Amino acid sequence: MPSRPTTPFEDANRPLNEIKADLFKALAHPARVRALEVLVDGERSVGELQPLVGIESSHLSQQLAVLRRAGLVTTRREGSTVVYAARDPLVAELLAVAKQLLRVTLTQTRDLLEDLDAEIGVR
Repeated sequence: MPSRPTTPFEDANRPLNEIKADLFKALAHPARVRALEVLVDGERSVGELQPLVGIESSHLSQQLAVLRRAGLVTTRREGSTVVYAARDPLVAELLAVAKQLLRVTLTQTRDLLEDLDAEIGVR
């Protein structure tokens, strides 16, 4: 019996665009993005992440489970504590590219607003 993929991204029978969409779905929550931003700087437990992410521990655990199922974070046990880490340095690069894209988009929007303000005489 063939082994089952451990993440949705390891199923070679799925179309690549579906796999990519699943990756972006896993990133589609502010708490998950913030948790990843923290985890790229080093591993943390839920208790350490909670004040940095700013949501209740139970909700944070649910969000971390989504990231783990997506293969974006790994876990290990330290006694009774579960410690989370970003799975790959590429996660940090992905977040950095997203910030750059957002900066470009916001700059373009600001420029358009300035042009509009100039057109209608707003100062």
